[in-house]
Amino acid sequence: MYADRLFNALERNEPGPGQLLVAAPGTLSPEFARSVILVIEHNDMMTFGVDLTKRSEVAVFNVLPEWLPVVAKPQALYIGGPLNQQSVVALGMTKQGVRIEEHPQLNKLAPRLVHVDLRSEPEDIAELVTGARLFAGYAEWGPGQLAEEIERGDWYVAPALAQDVLTPGAADLWGDVMKRQPMPLPLYSTYPANIDDN
Repeated sequence: MYADRLFNALERNEPGPGQLLVAAPGTLSPEFARSVILVIEHNDMMTFGVDLTKRSEVAVFNVLPEWLPVVAKPQALYIGGPLNQQSVVALGMTKQGVRIEEHPQLNKLAPRLVHVDLRSEPEDIAELVTGARLFAGYAEWGPGQLAEEIERGDWYVAPALAQDVLTPGAADLWGDVMKRQPMPLPLYSTYPANIDDN
């Protein structure tokens, strides 16, 4: 209901690498309530991204301790999505002045926002980024699937900022992203994940 009334009335951006998929208020999909998905890859065959909002109780130290010096606080593993949670995706915010195109272990998604190749040496990446996040699992859509969901009003597409990836654990990223969008989206920034809790 809210998605139909609000998101379907808005001008739609095209999804692509470096864009955010912001879950509609009152989404019918509980696993994506108040989710903010960063799109890493988008083509005719698939869309691939990670949810920036779901921190796990697992410390990075317990799973990938060699990456601890690179990871921003809170140094926890985040749940990137429901698929293949044995795989890890790394995202980072580059230091000022880093020329991303000169470093093949970094894939630019937006200004200062990169997808990090975890086959790299952590100490090399530490020279290039101010902080990183590690995500277990990912979200993926097949051909045409995401377009249908956007058309239905399930997602709003917005540009990502590098600092979105490094949002502190206590912050409400969904609300913060909604606040910086055109009206009327900021009015929905405090919409609860579960309307019954309101």
